[in-house]
Amino acid sequence: MRVLFLFFIFLFGLSSNSQNKDKRLQAQNTSALDTSGVSSSSTKNEDLYKEKATIDQYMIISHKRDSTYVDTTLSIHKDYKFNYLRKDNFELISFSNIGQTYNSLGKNFDNNSALPLFGARARHFNYMEIEDVNYYYVPTPFTELFFKTAFQQGQVLDAFFSVNTSPQFNFSVAYKGLRSLGSYQHTLTSTGNFRFTTNYHTKSNRYNLRAHIVTQDLLNEENGGIKDEDIENFESGNEEFIDRAVFDPQFENAESILRGKRFYLEHEYKISKGTDSIANSLTGGQIIYFEDKYYQFDQSLENDFFGDAFVGTIVDRTTLENFYNRLYLNYDNKTLGKFQLNMDYTDYNYGYNSVTVLNNEVLPNRIKGSTVSLGAKYNKKFGEFHLSGEFLANISGDFEGNMLTANGKYKFNDDIKVKASVTLKSSAPNYNYLLYKSDYINYNWNNVDSFENESTRQFVFDLESSKIANVAFDFTNIDNYTFFGKVDGIDGVKPFQSPEQISYFKIKVSKEIKYGKFALDNTIMYQNVLNGEQIFNVPDFITRNTLYYSNHFFKKALFLQTGITFNYFTGYNMDAYDPVLAEFYAQNDTEIGNFPRLDFFINAKIRQTRIFLKAEHFNAAFSGYNYFSSPNYPYRDFAIRFGLVWNFFL
Repeated sequence: MRVLFLFFIFLFGLSSNSQNKDKRLQAQNTSALDTSGVSSSSTKNEDLYKEKATIDQYMIISHKRDSTYVDTTLSIHKDYKFNYLRKDNFELISFSNIGQTYNSLGKNFDNNSALPLFGARARHFNYMEIEDVNYYYVPTPFTELFFKTAFQQGQVLDAFFSVNTSPQFNFSVAYKGLRSLGSYQHTLTSTGNFRFTTNYHTKSNRYNLRAHIVTQDLLNEENGGIKDEDIENFESGNEEFIDRAVFDPQFENAESILRGKRFYLEHEYKISKGTDSIANSLTGGQIIYFEDKYYQFDQSLENDFFGDAFVGTIVDRTTLENFYNRLYLNYDNKTLGKFQLNMDYTDYNYGYNSVTVLNNEVLPNRIKGSTVSLGAKYNKKFGEFHLSGEFLANISGDFEGNMLTANGKYKFNDDIKVKASVTLKSSAPNYNYLLYKSDYINYNWNNVDSFENESTRQFVFDLESSKIANVAFDFTNIDNYTFFGKVDGIDGVKPFQSPEQISYFKIKVSKEIKYGKFALDNTIMYQNVLNGEQIFNVPDFITRNTLYYSNHFFKKALFLQTGITFNYFTGYNMDAYDPVLAEFYAQNDTEIGNFPRLDFFINAKIRQTRIFLKAEHFNAAFSGYNYFSSPNYPYRDFAIRFGLVWNFFL
């Protein structure tokens, strides 16, 4: 009640000082037609520094060079993204503490790398990859502050600042930090994501550059979840255990950390620039980056939960140094389209500091080498039809791999758009499957020569229509599906490859229905798996439905939305979490699901500030304590959380 009281006092204070006529800032989407992403708009924006700027001039450029504008509006989709990841997490379910991992309710195969990824995938949800870093073009200095309360002695803050020192040069600095103690014993989280970006182009637009530096450290205390004998105490709602700190977890002496730093540079020069009389242009460019990352699991004293150990104190550290260099040549013809030829060189060094001898077998300590790849891209727009494609193949090195994707988009009218894509990919599974070494005896293996490439064939179709519905269909075939699982009678988990081809499809439908000032936003997803029910587990149905009310108050100085969100997924054998590997593994002993989650929210917008107040999972006490995020890891109890997003345009 105190939080609710302060919330309304804050609303009243801001609204009383706001202008009576608050210009509502509308976000728009556009595609950057020029290869530089910002160069196409730089000339027309030269005078921005001489006149008052408007919201559509504050540009955000993605890694793929698509451009959007800073959006200060308030919508139900902003509520879905007001979380630690700052993304819509419809297909994820969080663990009890913010900053811990997420379990996946749906499977995704969006990664198109022809080389293996670093392991510890369960810790990568908040690890910012290259495609997660945006670049900016702003006529005046721009700042965004994101704040949200956490669980027990903590909060999350994401502070961002961007400025153009001239129409040609921009830089941005941002830091997202979190600390949260959590409700259960030994679940503290402490994370930090620092990023610096810059982009530059000459006045002639012949040369452009963009670069970023990202450093990240994601620390979690690990406790293995609550013990099997305490499951009944949790599910029964035993009053003695309502204080979750009373639970005695599997262990209280372990922590894991994922750290990484990346230096990225992309630049290009227009060798010949096309004009109205010259239809051709030629551009040469380079993408180069270095990334150094490691995952470490520490435990002050071994625990038989993971089996026997070589030593009493566990220190498992896995590292990867990755150097990447791409040289490319773009040819742009106004009739034929855009072509790119590229050559990639990747140098990788993955592994550990020492070899291990186990059962008279010597496990190597490194996977080290280099790979050369050749590729091509194509892009062309025929009226309202947009065609693009990409091909990449490793031609030398120890890792074989290739990728081919074709995409088509068509705009029927202002409301109806369709997209379709086909992707064929073959690559080695992530490094955790290939080579892993631990102080725990059962967590040692070498599958570099025995595991085959994982091959996927994926077809995706999307329909976007505000009048009809948004429909996303995904069908994927997988050969040599690689997964973690348990062996009967052996502690710990092991990597496996499926001998059967797995077929998986999902269809997601979203539709919002409005009536006056009320609206019902619905998203439902259906999934099915063939030939993989025991190792590729997903719920049949996932749904999210939000009934809410929207209106302006105080002479339109305050815009408010309030309502209830219902989340639900059907029961299934949900993947279990292993903290030593920071990976999820398939299990078929525990079914989880069939529990509703209800959230009540009050969101408000005052000028460029969006305020969020939510009573999360308020039905926890009266709908049954059968909610889990993974076997032995309970989902979050009822909590009231508050936060805001505040933009400044100087």
